Amino acid sequence: MSRKNLRLFIPILSILSALVVSSLIIFMAGRDPVLIFQKMFLATFGSPYGTGQVLFRMTTLVFVALAVALPFHVRLFNIGAEGQLQMGAFAAAITGAILPAWMPSITAISLCVTAAMAAGAFWALLAGVLKVRFGVNEVIATIMLNFIAQGITGYLLTWHFALPSTVHTAPIIDATTIPALYTVTGWFANSPANLSTFLAAGVALLFQVILFQSRFGYEMRAAGLQPEAARYGGINAGMHTLTAMGLGGAAAGLGAANIVLGYKHYYEAGMSGGIGFTGIAVALLAGAHPLWILLSALFFGVLEYGGLTVNAYIPKDIFMIIEALTILLIIAFSALGRRLEHE
Repeated sequence: MSRKNLRLFIPILSILSALVVSSLIIFMAGRDPVLIFQKMFLATFGSPYGTGQVLFRMTTLVFVALAVALPFHVRLFNIGAEGQLQMGAFAAAITGAILPAWMPSITAISLCVTAAMAAGAFWALLAGVLKVRFGVNEVIATIMLNFIAQGITGYLLTWHFALPSTVHTAPIIDATTIPALYTVTGWFANSPANLSTFLAAGVALLFQVILFQSRFGYEMRAAGLQPEAARYGGINAGMHTLTAMGLGGAAAGLGAANIVLGYKHYYEAGMSGGIGFTGIAVALLAGAHPLWILLSALFFGVLEYGGLTVNAYIPKDIFMIIEALTILLIIAFSALGRRLEHE
């Protein structure tokens, strides 16, 4: 089997194996796996509202998974997408709340999106600088920065920006809201899916071009594969480390376009819901390939919302098991695939 086919086969085999094992768990819990998965499918793709819910979850997952995928090509493991998303969401919400009401929508949305990207990029660059300047492991740095981001946003929200008797900021002005898909196209009635879904697809395509269709991306991947050889060839590995982390953080911050500008219209405590960590799983399933992330995020979006729809029949924890099993199997099959390639 060729290397290309092997890379495609491993995620598919991992998903199928996880579904089989999960079906056995559902069966041991006293439920019919076929019936459960049928109900889940009908509740997601069988209704416009369910499909919209899946797209909504998929959109944020794409942004945070791209935050993991780009640094991964420079052999960096960005665990900080959760904190970068929180900082971006908070920045977008505050920016959207203080802008004047007369501002044109395109300008207002652009300012909020820029604020979200800048906050996410800055938070990721802190880990990048620690890595390049002091040799601090980026995994440790980004994990710690997640806790710091949670503390900073929690403090600012509780003591300075929360409306009285609430746990959220003031609403953003109308000009900064991203329209729901239903209001523009008539699709996915009453669901939170919004136009930022197209933004997520566009950013994934942009990252694809940067990584695989540009000289800059070639140098970035070379710096990840062989740092010493890259330096000998005149490639600044440190610069590419900072760039990958900065762009990844900006992508995570862009998740605010979906959950703040397109849905909640304010920042509230716990609104990220750990989705930044799920983004790591999405990126791993896609092999850190930007375009494959779209399909991987769709799969996890189905599990996220589908698990809620059948919660009356089977605990949602079952679908968390599927997610975890999928990643464990990917790691195992990937290791096996590397062994087969070298035999």
